[in-house]
Parts: sequence; structure tokens; C-alpha cells
Amino acid sequence: MARTDLALTAHLMRRAGFGASRAELERLAEKDYAEIVEDLLHPERFPDVPDDILRRYTDGEGIEVWSGRWLFRMINGQRPLQEKVAFFWHHVFATAWYKGEHTRSMFQHIDMLRRVGMFDIRTILVELSKNPAMIHWLDNSENHKDEPNENYGRELLELFSMGVGNYTEDDIKQAARAFTGWTFTQPIPLYPYGHFTPEFLYNDDDHDHSVKTFLGETGRFNGEDIVDIIVKQPAAARFICRHLYNFFVADEPQVPAWETVPPQDPEAIKALEDAYFESDGDIRAVLRVLFNSAFFKNARQMRVKSPVELVASTVKLAGTHRFPDTSLTSLAAASAVMGQHLLNPPTVEGWHTGKEWIDGGTLNDRVNFAVDHMADLDNPGVQEMIARLRTNGDTVPPDEFVDRVLDLSGPIDAGAETRDGLMEYAESGGELAFGTPEEEAESTARVGRMLQLVVASREFQFA
Repeated sequence: MARTDLALTAHLMRRAGFGASRAELERLAEKDYAEIVEDLLHPERFPDVPDDILRRYTDGEGIEVWSGRWLFRMINGQRPLQEKVAFFWHHVFATAWYKGEHTRSMFQHIDMLRRVGMFDIRTILVELSKNPAMIHWLDNSENHKDEPNENYGRELLELFSMGVGNYTEDDIKQAARAFTGWTFTQPIPLYPYGHFTPEFLYNDDDHDHSVKTFLGETGRFNGEDIVDIIVKQPAAARFICRHLYNFFVADEPQVPAWETVPPQDPEAIKALEDAYFESDGDIRAVLRVLFNSAFFKNARQMRVKSPVELVASTVKLAGTHRFPDTSLTSLAAASAVMGQHLLNPPTVEGWHTGKEWIDGGTLNDRVNFAVDHMADLDNPGVQEMIARLRTNGDTVPPDEFVDRVLDLSGPIDAGAETRDGLMEYAESGGELAFGTPEEEAESTARVGRMLQLVVASREFQFA
């Protein structure tokens, strides 16, 4: 017997990953819940997706190719939380391809988020500040001791660590001075050499070594010193923890409102803040508290799936794209049409989340994508579901038909309106029957249609 409730396991994998197949859920649920969490928090216990395989079967260097490779990792990798955390920071530290159009730099940026995303916040912010894609994105390469550029210093405080209302304009100026000289090497030109990445470069001759006063502390600060001061602030703990809650637990108002709109669950934010300070800002420790908490376990269907989450979870349910190929670019394109272009967020604020993912146009795109992936009855996920239904006997009555498909698709806790609609369809065809080839063909088609109705439901749009 499973040691962890299957529905709870599915909830965890939707939030700490991008969903899971039924077979994956059943394997995971043999473990204690806390054990599953620890495995997620320690991705090094599991093999990574081999880059050479991805590059061999996904030809090209364009943004859609690299985005498709990342989606393949999300769908098939054995380190789901590592990818989910990188995806989380990609939203918080929004950096886009369109400014420099240098794809290798962007994926170097994502690799950095993947590598340090569950480290302590000091390490994360220092690595972010040294990242060439970020330096170019927010003009820190134009930040010189005799001509400071405040762009990175401003966004570091406003959007990356503390939020509006917790610093002054002078703090921004002092932070900018501290990051003078932080730049990057010019990458080797594309032609005729190929694709190369830049590297961080600290130019001491271009650094402002004078005394600075920042958030009430005074000294000859460099960038690392600024980060050291930031991460000690209660405002930083609150800001980072609220981001984690918004991404992993339940949709919050948009970030610009946080200065005046309190968290919907102050006790949860306080628990995460306590973990932050007890662990010196260790993100792994904060996530451990989050995933093991009652407020997380009870937060089912309280987040609208982002386009990337919808695409990845649908593909996992359909059982397709289990081996890399050039069609992965179509997944990246589908997510972009729904409003989330991987490696290319619209502004430094990232994407607006929650209900803002859905309007009349994007809802049609989301539903059509999910329905189209369930329309092919030969898809492995559809075939696996049919095989599981067949094991219930030669016939399956309508109510069991609905219950089993909802269970195998999530499990999904359908509301009364959704369930009534599914029952109407199930009853219109009577029992599923698998006795003869003709009955099996008809029942297979009905299972496919039921799956299409399930993924078109309101409930499927939520994580």
C-alpha cells in the first residue's frame, strides 16, 4: 500500500515540478511524503539530462530551439524541482533575449539559475550580479566610476530583493557606485567561429572605491558588500518569501501591489521568513518548510497554471516528447502564443501571473493545445489510460468511467458543474465495453473524447 496519499503526491509534483505520469506518481507514493520532498530538494541524487543527447537531436542555436530543450528537461528530467526553481527565478530575475539577441548568453543565465537556485540568497544575488546576460540586460556594463548607471542598482532593490518602499533613491545611487567595474568579456564573434558565451569581468580600475552609505551602513563597499547588507533586511526576507508563496502555493496580487496589499496568508509568510533567517537565507531550507507545511498541502487548485506549466503538464499526461527531436520548438511556440515566451519575458518585471494568464484569446489557445494533445488515440498516455480502464473488467459503468478518468488525469477534484457535464457524456454512450474488437474501438474513442473534455475543464487550468 502507498505510504503517501496519491492526490497529495500529485499536488506536490504539480508545484515542485511540472506534473507526473500515473506510473511516476505510484512509484513516488511508495515513499513517505517527507522523503519525496527531500529527494526533490536534492537533485544531485539523480542523473541529469545529457546535454549531448539534446544537442544531437535538436539542431540549431535559435531561441525556440533552446527553449524547446528546456521544456524537454521540464517534461522528462529526473530533477523536477531544480528546473522548477530555475523557472521561478527566471520570472523574478526577468532577463530577456530580445535586447542582445545572444541565445548562448541567455541559456548561460538559465544554467546559472539551475546551478545555484536552491543555494542561499546571498550566493544567488552575487551570481546574478556577475551574470553577463543580466549585466547586459540592465546596463551594468555601462556603469563606470566616473559615470555611474543606476539601472541595475535600482532593479536589484525594487524587483530582485526588497520591493518598493524599503530603500531610498540615495540607496540606489550608492548601490550603483558599488557595482561599478562589474562587466563581462566580449564573446568571440559568431562568424566565422561559432557560438560562444561571454564571461564575468571585474575591472578594478573602473570601480568606485570611495566610501558609501547604503541602508544605514557605511564603508568602501563593493557589490558583494551591498548584497551582504540586503540579505540581512527583514524586507528582503519578506519579499523573497512572498515570491516563493506566490509561485509555489497560491496566486497573490501582482508584485507592484505588494507595498500596500498585505499577504493573503500572513502566518504562512511568517513561517517562511523564520526559516529564511534561521538558515541564513538558504532557499532549500525555506522550500523544505514550505512543502511540508499544512498551508501548502491544503492549497490545491489555488494557482492558475502558467503557459509553460500547462504545456509541460499536458505533454506529460499525453506521454509524448519522451525523446528529444526538432518538434520541441512547437511546444515553446505554443507557450509563447499563450503569453509566456521562455527566455524572453516582456519586461524586467517578468510576467503577470494568476488570472492574468487567461483572457478570451489565451483561454482558447490553452484549451485547444490540451485538447489537441489528447485527440491522438495512439499517444502513449492515452493508451496507458485505456489499458488501466480495461483492467477494471469487460465493462465500465458511466459513473466509474468518469471517476477513473478524473483520477488517472490528476487526480482532479472536479466541481459539480464539471462532473455533471462529464457524466452527461458518459451516460450518453452507456457502459464502456472491451469484449469485442468493435466494442474496444468504440470505447477507445470514447476514452479519448472523455480525456479531451477533462483537459478542457476549468479545473485543468489550475495547479
